[in-house]
Amino acid sequence: MSKHGFDRRTFLKAGAAAIVGGSAVGLTRYAYAHRPKVHIERVPSYEADLAAALRSSLTNLGLTGMFSGKTVLLKPNLVETAPWQTAINTHPSVVLAAATVVRDLGAREVLIAEGAGHRRDSELVLDQTGLGDVLDAAELKFIDLNIQEVDARPNRTRQTKMAELFLPRPLLQADVIVSMPKLKTHHWAGVTLSMKNFFGVMPGIVYGWPKNRLHTEGLPQSIIDIVSTVQPHLAIVDGIVGMDGDGPIMGNPKPTGVLVVGENLPAVDATCCRIMKIDPTIVPYLKLAAQQRMGPLDEFAIAQCGTDIDQVRQDFRVLDHFGYIKS
Repeated sequence: MSKHGFDRRTFLKAGAAAIVGGSAVGLTRYAYAHRPKVHIERVPSYEADLAAALRSSLTNLGLTGMFSGKTVLLKPNLVETAPWQTAINTHPSVVLAAATVVRDLGAREVLIAEGAGHRRDSELVLDQTGLGDVLDAAELKFIDLNIQEVDARPNRTRQTKMAELFLPRPLLQADVIVSMPKLKTHHWAGVTLSMKNFFGVMPGIVYGWPKNRLHTEGLPQSIIDIVSTVQPHLAIVDGIVGMDGDGPIMGNPKPTGVLVVGENLPAVDATCCRIMKIDPTIVPYLKLAAQQRMGPLDEFAIAQCGTDIDQVRQDFRVLDHFGYIKS
């Protein structure tokens, strides 16, 4: 379990604090002091200084030292080729900004990696999304995770029937793994954010297109198993233009003007849900993440910093069968 979640060790320490304090107040104070931080940075457009915005977020979170000398894998969300639709895929400018900042902060190597869920031709996805030209100009390497050699790893949470997960070697060899999703609704999961984004690390040569095995096992359960096994280190959510309605592909662009950054992925996704006016505590995969003590969902349990969430909250429309998650 990530050190940023409320795992067994945290609860034992908290219990000790409560005993020392002689009441439940000690527990409350300990938990409050150890809340995972999530930073909201207001960014008006993709023409803004995105590198400065990301550096500000990382500085405020105290994370500028986490990349020095490391191999960093940035995992954007590349779902579908649609050059006319900027709300489907993580914007190339956000990917470039993240790579630039990580390099400036001393990373030994920066890799851009994704296993697109719908298109088997990664070159076509890179070309039509515009990301390929951006990466070429910046001399950044792209790795198609759908077709890499894989190694098996034990499934840490076993919410699905899968005893082990087959993961691409470049992912396993990276020192720092960063989820870079879009801020979107999803017609099956309710929302698709930093945790759901990890469907894209599962190789198509093993799990099919669009990762059919994972859908069969159950979306919430698969999300939990993948994230708990991969153990990513950071999330950077592209919410400058999100998507509502019939996401993750057929929805409507939703200008929201934010980047959301944090180490604890459930806390990041819970914060994103609140920006979308969605109740994270009843989103199926987030509810399951909380049950597995992967991280907190309640607003009081998350140290939200940067821009006040009320200043950027937008009303994201969901499909009718997900109406119950609206707050």
